[in-house]
Amino acid sequence: MSTPLSPQSPSPFSRPAAPATAMGRGTKAFILGTASATCSLIVLDTNVVAVSLPAIARTFQASFADVEWVVSAYMVAFASCLLPAGGLADRLGRKRMMLIGLAVFILASVGCGLASTATFLNVARAIKGVGAAMLLTAALAIIANTFHEGAERTRAWAIWGTCMGITTTIAPLVGGVITQWVGWRWIFLINVPICLVLVACVRYAVTESRNPTSSRIDVVGSALFGVALMLAIWALIDVPAHGWASLATWSRFGGAAVLLVLFVLHERATAHAMIDLALFRQPRFVGAVLGMFGYAACAQVMMTFLPLYLQNAFGMSAVHAGVGMLPFALAMIVGPYFGQFVGARLSARFDGSGSVLVAGLLLIGTGNLLVAAVAAHAHYGLVAVGMIVTGLGAGVMNGDTQKAIMACVPVHRTGMASGISTTTRFSAIVTAVGVLGAVLASHTQQAFEAALPAGFSWRDTLGTDFMTRVLAGDIAQAIAPLDTAARATTAALASQAFASGFGAALMVAGVAALVLSATVWSLYRADR
Repeated sequence: MSTPLSPQSPSPFSRPAAPATAMGRGTKAFILGTASATCSLIVLDTNVVAVSLPAIARTFQASFADVEWVVSAYMVAFASCLLPAGGLADRLGRKRMMLIGLAVFILASVGCGLASTATFLNVARAIKGVGAAMLLTAALAIIANTFHEGAERTRAWAIWGTCMGITTTIAPLVGGVITQWVGWRWIFLINVPICLVLVACVRYAVTESRNPTSSRIDVVGSALFGVALMLAIWALIDVPAHGWASLATWSRFGGAAVLLVLFVLHERATAHAMIDLALFRQPRFVGAVLGMFGYAACAQVMMTFLPLYLQNAFGMSAVHAGVGMLPFALAMIVGPYFGQFVGARLSARFDGSGSVLVAGLLLIGTGNLLVAAVAAHAHYGLVAVGMIVTGLGAGVMNGDTQKAIMACVPVHRTGMASGISTTTRFSAIVTAVGVLGAVLASHTQQAFEAALPAGFSWRDTLGTDFMTRVLAGDIAQAIAPLDTAARATTAALASQAFASGFGAALMVAGVAALVLSATVWSLYRADR
């Protein structure tokens, strides 16, 4: 799901460091390589799992909700822990925090790889998200603490950004190869030897640093935000099973709303708040945050849904699905250069940062609508065109969203601004997984039922869990009880229905991106 932060971040998640307390023996280049490899591991683990979701569903005979939680449990924990993890790294020491994060990541990876049920896997994924938050904040702080001067620091962040871009591009292909040739469990187990090497590198190379004057951790605020996000995503993921009007759905939404209100009240009242809510009185800052939200919710989320679509609608293998996502991933790499070209021309007439965000969202919305228009026709070439347009928009915004947010805050608050930016990004992804997943599920079922003969009860013939298996990418087992002729017909109908549902989800994402584009434009104009 692309790069967690952009290379422009001057001081991610942390205040200026105190003098070193435990000297490492590594050169600056070795430290940069270690920190970049750690962040690359997080990006790889975030993006590699999507291609394996159908295989996971087949192993556990899992429902679509279970499959969504494989992604969402990780993301909710990650988004909830980013801000407190940064503060904790300042207090305990960035090197120590990275070693603790690696230990948590190793244990959680083993748990994921050896999971005996979907529930066990999702719990392990949540723990892994906590470890990933520790690793990301510590690694970024170590880079910021190691490289102080302008040109040297710029070059370091450029190298870091290149590592993130390469990892994002190859992640789906790596996931497909491992899933198809070795088995999906090794997507997680392969992290163990990699993390052990990183532990050795960190212990050898990294100099300990901390900020003894850092403020206390906002435990209450972190808990309120994390539980509220979890309840909202739980409600969205279970909508296909319970319906929008059910007590379960609205009690979870209600609980999330109450906790969010309490979070805002707590942040306003505490002297050590995670977020300075006064920033949200600035139209430009709100526009930048909405730009980040739109980018993540309408573009980055496709790293989750595209593999399912390619495998379900086109019958691709895991490897072919990884290759099939390359137009999107490669366009994201080209996107920043395209953004520089667009930005230079737009800034002459309009506000540079705002206009680039607007242009990026327009591209994302247009690309999503293009894919939505052709998704049900199962023509990969046409789908790839839309993927390229969306990928270009995502690449344009990947760095500029971060820069736009950072430009709205004083220099001494850049750590907090980086935290808001990254938390917004991952919160948006997990929210979009829930919303678009609900749209995908409801429209797939509607399309399937519309294609059946009038009065035919598919639940009696195919089983009540048939649709959840189709949505999870497990069509083969879903149709296994049928005879040969019925299997072929039902599989074709299920694939077509899923493609139709995917198109509906992309339609929602496309419209949302266009609406957000107009909103960001209005907010930047209001701040002139």
